[in-house]
Amino acid sequence: MKLYTINLLAILLLACAKEQPKTTVTEKTTKVATADETDMMKRTEIIAFAKKYMGTKYCFASASPTKGFDCSGFVNFVFKNFGIELPRSSSGFANIGRALKAEEFKIGDVLVFYGYRDSKSVGHVGIICEANGMQSKFIHASSGKEMAVTISELGSEMYTRRFYKCVNVLGE
Repeated sequence: MKLYTINLLAILLLACAKEQPKTTVTEKTTKVATADETDMMKRTEIIAFAKKYMGTKYCFASASPTKGFDCSGFVNFVFKNFGIELPRSSSGFANIGRALKAEEFKIGDVLVFYGYRDSKSVGHVGIICEANGMQSKFIHASSGKEMAVTISELGSEMYTRRFYKCVNVLGE
């Protein structure tokens, strides 16, 4: 009986060993991101970071997530987190960058607007979070009825009439 049990175990072990798939070493490929893919990943990170501050209250002349943000303080704070130094006042955006055509707008680009009361001077900035030309959406610290970091539509009358330009602050 013992011999029979040992033989049965041996047969089972051999059967199991034959049924297991053979493992082979395969060559692992690593995809290297293109410059465009790297750029888009960075832009996506910027927007994800900016959205963390949705609802943060508006506070004139502030760039503090605890105290609140004004528009340029918010844009400055977001990009500074990624090592990008930008003007601290909205008027500082008047002469930076090349104005993009609407079809060139990308998330992470900065929209520059004339002021609400002064249609000759730059007075507001925001960051494109959904790119669609002049129908894009942007995140910004609004001093309007929201009085907080919010998302607005560039295509709305309020912002279309005040639009000055859109610039790529991440480089060409």
